[in-house]
Amino acid sequence: MSALRTITFALCLIVAIPQVKAQTADEIIAKHIDAMGGKAKLQSINTVYWEGTAVTGNGMELEFKNWRAKDKLFRQEISFGMGNIVMIVTPTNGWASNPRSGGEFKPLPDEVQKAMRLQLDVPSPLVDYAAKGHKVELLGKDTVGGKTCYKIKLTPAAGNEVTYYFDTQSYYILREGRKGGGLMGGGGGRRDPNAELNLDFSDYQKTPDGYFFPFTINTGGVGAKTSITKVEFNKPVDVEKLSKPAN
Repeated sequence: MSALRTITFALCLIVAIPQVKAQTADEIIAKHIDAMGGKAKLQSINTVYWEGTAVTGNGMELEFKNWRAKDKLFRQEISFGMGNIVMIVTPTNGWASNPRSGGEFKPLPDEVQKAMRLQLDVPSPLVDYAAKGHKVELLGKDTVGGKTCYKIKLTPAAGNEVTYYFDTQSYYILREGRKGGGLMGGGGGRRDPNAELNLDFSDYQKTPDGYFFPFTINTGGVGAKTSITKVEFNKPVDVEKLSKPAN
């Protein structure tokens, strides 16, 4: 085979080899939004209520109730043997009560309030993130539960950074990592703002009204596994009542 024919043959092989294009953060986020039903479907969410039961590493059973109203309210109630832990976050304020400290509602530290305000973004902080003043950065790949994930850091316009781990096959979020003030942290607002908290999501299911939701959540640090028993989208939420610091 002549040198010219050899070069031509080699060039043909290069062209024939599938070209693997590295995905950008925006492309990964777009595929995630599509996997969750699409942008229009996510933007149609105004309220979410869910409840479930968590079992901690030491066998304690906790009952959870969570309310979220778009741009208005996040409220979480955790019931256990001693009573209720309640966290309330609004666009301007935040409170928490804990039976271990007398059950009185106290203002959340500023760092926790800022971190928790992302919970008011009901569709997802990732939907139209740039228009909201957030920034994203692709950090490469990692694994969660043996599955390969894309790792993307979200830097909100206000509050702490959040790192999302997207399954490279389904594009569901398998893990959300944040510092301080995370969901299901309890602690009456005393959580260390620099403490790491991971939430691992699995068992994604499509609800009868067409929304996707993870029905199993594992909380790192406290070692709690939560099984979701009820999820409601766009049902009426008494924001005025639930925003008041009361059990």
